[in-house]
Amino acid sequence: MFVFLLCLAAFVAIGLASVRKAKASKKDYYLASSSVHPAFAGLSAVATNNSGYMFIGVIGFTYATGLAAIWLMIGWILGDFLASLFIHRRLREVTEVSGQVSFAAVVAKWSGQDFGVWRKIAAVIAVIFLGAYAAAQIAAGGKALQGVLGWTPQSGAIISAILILAYSAFGGIRASIWTDAAQSIVMVFAMSLLLFVAVAGRGGLDATHAEMAAIPGFLNLFPDDLLFPGFLGMALFVLGWMAAGLSVIGQPHVMVRFMALKEADDMAAARGWYYGYFTLFYLLATGVGMMSRLYLPDLAALDPELALPTMAVELLPPVLVGVILAGIFAATMSTADSLVLACSAAITSDLAENRIQRPWIMKSVTAAVTLLALGFALSGSRSVFSLVILAWSTLACAFGPLMIIQALGRRVNQPIAIGLMLGGVGIALWWRMMGWEGQVYEGLPGILIPTLVGFALSRPVGAGRAAGGAPETAAPAPGS
Repeated sequence: MFVFLLCLAAFVAIGLASVRKAKASKKDYYLASSSVHPAFAGLSAVATNNSGYMFIGVIGFTYATGLAAIWLMIGWILGDFLASLFIHRRLREVTEVSGQVSFAAVVAKWSGQDFGVWRKIAAVIAVIFLGAYAAAQIAAGGKALQGVLGWTPQSGAIISAILILAYSAFGGIRASIWTDAAQSIVMVFAMSLLLFVAVAGRGGLDATHAEMAAIPGFLNLFPDDLLFPGFLGMALFVLGWMAAGLSVIGQPHVMVRFMALKEADDMAAARGWYYGYFTLFYLLATGVGMMSRLYLPDLAALDPELALPTMAVELLPPVLVGVILAGIFAATMSTADSLVLACSAAITSDLAENRIQRPWIMKSVTAAVTLLALGFALSGSRSVFSLVILAWSTLACAFGPLMIIQALGRRVNQPIAIGLMLGGVGIALWWRMMGWEGQVYEGLPGILIPTLVGFALSRPVGAGRAAGGAPETAAPAPGS
């Protein structure tokens, strides 16, 4: 318990220390005055991405699925990487040209237009689903305390929310990024420690493999419950998770880290930090998820999402259990603080149309969003994995198609942009309502269909004149 509390105190101290560099401006509160080092941006983005979903949700999914869960990792990272090749740098450039501080505002002004109505609808969607996402992270902290200390999930949720309030509401995005960098170190150390001890406890790699092979279907590389049999089913399964990785472009809380980079030329270095850590951490999480099946064979009858904290209690002395618990809390807080700040930016910059400029109002909005997310976490019972995937996919389908079209040098008018956003959200929710998300991630049709429709209805940026004869303006071309 002492180690756990010491780690949490260190996170809060780092976040509060960032306040010394804060400036009384909206750009500083939400973008750290575009002064973030690429290492901090990369580590912060990956810590925000690899949230309580990774510590709790992915490990629970791997526990139930077995080796086939590796395709989730391969597809997710590959899709994320492909998106970064043509979106991330472009987003940073447009952020600088537009002078905006919120994700939706930058997308709305991407091609030199001003989608005011689209921006407000986007802000409402962002607040709803980012808020649900934040609640899932806070709930994940509650599950960690339940599995390790036997406390009620509500207790952990309240502690997580208090810690987020302690630094995010006051330090803004800089506090979030600084703490994320520290939290990423604790996260990877905790996961490495548990995997090493777990494998050693079963007698090494050969003995571990033999035990896993004795579990029917656990080491099958390909899932046997796909929507379509054979190669087609497997291809759709992998493409679905590639779409899940590509969906990062629609996540305001992750993409704002790249928007806050000091220079657009720093993007390559930031990506190096991001994908190096991402690959390592995902491999560790998948390994721990598979090991948990050996140590906790009966957990499936209860809640697989308690696999990691329960295994930590069984394998480690109390001091090291505190490290694991701190790692889980670090993961949940690194995402939750980012989510509430993204919600706050949507409210103060998009819904209020830049009328809110006073720092104390922005901080109050951030605090209010945190408390609302806590309330939702205390009242909900959905699994962390399913709630995160729902929010992740819906945000991606709302923002991804328009971003892809604009990043490819095309433009559409505002009614089409609104149609693409609402159509993507509708497809994602309908797909999940039909129960097909287990075979093909709903973001695949939700992103692909609106993107194809929008591209067909678009025209190149700068081709001709806009309505009324005014010359079109646009942000700089990629790589400029």
